[in-house]
Amino acid sequence: MVQTAAEALALVGLPDVSRETLDRLAAFVALLEKWQGRTNLVAASTLGDVWRRHVADSAQLVSLFPEAQNWLDLGSGAGFPGLVIAIIRAERRGHVDLVESDGRKAAFLRQAIFTTSVPATVHQERVEALTSTWKTPADIVTARALAPLARLLEYTAPVVAHGVRAAFPKGREYQREIDEASKSWDFDLVKHKSKVEDDAVILEITRLEAK
Repeated sequence: MVQTAAEALALVGLPDVSRETLDRLAAFVALLEKWQGRTNLVAASTLGDVWRRHVADSAQLVSLFPEAQNWLDLGSGAGFPGLVIAIIRAERRGHVDLVESDGRKAAFLRQAIFTTSVPATVHQERVEALTSTWKTPADIVTARALAPLARLLEYTAPVVAHGVRAAFPKGREYQREIDEASKSWDFDLVKHKSKVEDDAVILEITRLEAK
């Protein structure tokens, strides 16, 4: 079992990070565990494997897209992947915008940003309302465990239309979601095999048009 920040990052090909980054990740996970008792941030069954199931799974996006500086994370929830990305990139240029409509989760994200001192901003809005008018430059838009792919494409179409790529971690049912989304959308897709789960992928979208 992955039990530390260093092990989580090594698992996804990010072994050479600073002690400050590892400390920030540890502080973030400690805060998550503290808040979990009063706010359902992650499934209770996954908390015991948080470093692999959530931290490593989020961190692999930085490993996949190391050139991305400005990230837009939709439905950020407990900070996966957005807060993990912000922590890893805190000593580099860039910024992460976190979109979360739930007031309790947004409050947790703000506290996590304060605790870890990372370059991130929380937007307490509905995803579809924010993306329809989003103007801030972004290199990549992400969403993890937010919605089926067809709905994610609907949410992100206004952003991807400006040349922003999208990256969506998906589990074992990803092909069914691709087939369903293809009925309404035409898109360029690259499937990246997950470094954390054998039957999972990260779907990279670089062009998107409604049919």
